[in-house]
Formats: sequence, structure tokens, C-alpha cells
Amino acid sequence: MRFKPAVAVGLACVVVLAACGSGDDESPGSARTPPKVSELGPFVGECGHVTDDEVRTIAALPSVSAVFRNAVGCNWQSAGADSAVVTFASYRGSPIDRERAWVQSKDRVVETVTVQGRTGFQSYGSNFGGTTCDFAIGLGDDFFEWSTFGYTVAGREPCGSARQLAELTLGRMQ
Repeated sequence: MRFKPAVAVGLACVVVLAACGSGDDESPGSARTPPKVSELGPFVGECGHVTDDEVRTIAALPSVSAVFRNAVGCNWQSAGADSAVVTFASYRGSPIDRERAWVQSKDRVVETVTVQGRTGFQSYGSNFGGTTCDFAIGLGDDFFEWSTFGYTVAGREPCGSARQLAELTLGRMQ
């Protein structure tokens, strides 16, 4: 006898839940905006298509004590007390202007750059006892960034090494 009331309550719940519907009965004129689907930009390659030796030479790293690679970035770090660092990062579907705003919030000098017909920015400033440079290039809805920290190569602007590495990446993209 207890079985029949339980079935009735279960069926009532099913009817109530079915009546809630999926929300497809929106009023006319209240169309939803479809989400933006980012188009993939060009492939920048592992480490921006730049070799370890090219990074050492361009960034004037005397020796490298740590190097790592993963799906979106690479890092080279020199040995010694000054520990100069060079990093590469690739960002898919991420707006370059968000990165620009972040570095501006760190009180760095930010300038618009154009390299091989593509625009981006460079930012530089001193903090934690060294010079930091971020050099980012936009690729549609994507961007890549070369960053240096911890040293200044004599006779170069703060972002000279990062710019040269970005030029190599742009020249080798697919």
C-alpha cells in the first residue's frame, strides 16, 4: 500500500520538473548573444621557434642553469648572483590589452610597438633590483610575449634582446 503513494509522488515530481522546461520559450526580441569563438592565430612554435643557443647569444646569458619548456612557454635562467632570466609565453584566445593593463598597473613604462607589420607593446621598469622588460606582439585573438629580467645588456635599450627574439619568432611563424 505504501508503494502506490510513492509512485504517485515520484510521478508528480517528474511532471513538475518537466513543466520547468529548458527556458527556450523566451519572449520575441530577447535573443541571446552567442559566445565569441576565438579564431586561432598562427602557430608560434615551441619557444617561439628560437633555439637555446640563440637565446644565450641574443640575451647575452653567459651560462644557463635552468631551462624548462611546456605547452605554452619556456624559461632560461643564467647561473650566478644576478640570475638573469628570459621567458617566452604564448597566449591563445587571450586579449593582449589585458596583459598591457596588467603591466601598466606595475608602474612600468609602456609603449606601442610594430614589428613586421604586427602591433603590440613593450614595457620596462626596475623592480626587485633588476630591469624587467615585456615585449608582446598581437596575433589576432592571440599574442606571444618575450620577457627579460635581471640585467641590462650594455649599449642596448631595455627591451633590445626581447625585441630581437620577437623578430625571430615572427620570421619563423607558420
